[in-house]
Amino acid sequence: MAGRVVKRAFKFRFYPTVVQADQLARTFGCTRYVYNRALAERSRAWSQEGRRVTYADTSKMLTGWKRDAETEWLAEPSKGPLQESLRQLQGAFERFWRTQSRYPQFKRMGQSKDSATYFSNCFTYRGGQVRLAKQSEPLDIRWSRPLPEGAAPSQVTVSRNARAKARLKVAKIHGRIADRRRDYLHKLSTRLVRENQVIAVEDLSVRNMVKNRSLSRAISDAGWSEFRSMLEYKADWYGRRVVAVDRFCPSSKTCSVCGEVASTMPLNVREWACRCGVVHDRDVNAARNILAVGLTVAACGDGVRPPRT
Repeated sequence: MAGRVVKRAFKFRFYPTVVQADQLARTFGCTRYVYNRALAERSRAWSQEGRRVTYADTSKMLTGWKRDAETEWLAEPSKGPLQESLRQLQGAFERFWRTQSRYPQFKRMGQSKDSATYFSNCFTYRGGQVRLAKQSEPLDIRWSRPLPEGAAPSQVTVSRNARAKARLKVAKIHGRIADRRRDYLHKLSTRLVRENQVIAVEDLSVRNMVKNRSLSRAISDAGWSEFRSMLEYKADWYGRRVVAVDRFCPSSKTCSVCGEVASTMPLNVREWACRCGVVHDRDVNAARNILAVGLTVAACGDGVRPPRT
């Protein structure tokens, strides 16, 4: 049986020269223009003609825009990032069609993250140095950790922090916070996956939970979605299993000792006593129930819950 190819992403900071920064700024502007113009063309075709424009259609449009005297500057940057912006738009439409996200929005300077993706034919990697297409010097990358032995990047995505001075300071602070949170989540998820064969998590609707203004910041800071994603792909690496327990499973109000289900359990109740005499910490009790259901699902399959008395 042929082995699977597992791709991993590594994030490093780099400091461009003045020339590189100018080239990247123009590339970011071009990718944003291509994304927005393709979005406008797709929206117009659907609203006026009832016609769905495909990725292949927008790719042909891009070729025409490069030849147009008014937009011939689109030929200056590498073609890879421009094609990738069209792929990103296609992905945004596919998520919209699956009702996973809202209709794609236009990218505005200063309000959206500037980024450009270069595939293997648009950069070189030799001797531990990365040189982007149409650039004479390699990027000054701070390799905070080594790449896996014998590995070479299959694609490179460069992004820029937000460009005004005040925003730059805030971006640096948020960047440090995000790096520390991501580092903690990586360490915790790796330890959990290495030490356990089965990990059970509750399938929470984070999108709906962050609508609660009192909890949204705390939920976002905790990085629940990112943590679950880390658990799932690392479990795949190590041959472990992550079980997502149905969010409607009454884990908080079910007694983990006798199985009695309380009639109500408001969020402000942090401890409660069951009729069997056991006093529960709400979160600890819920965790025990989630683990029990997760182990049962791992052994017997989906669609099971702890028995009720």
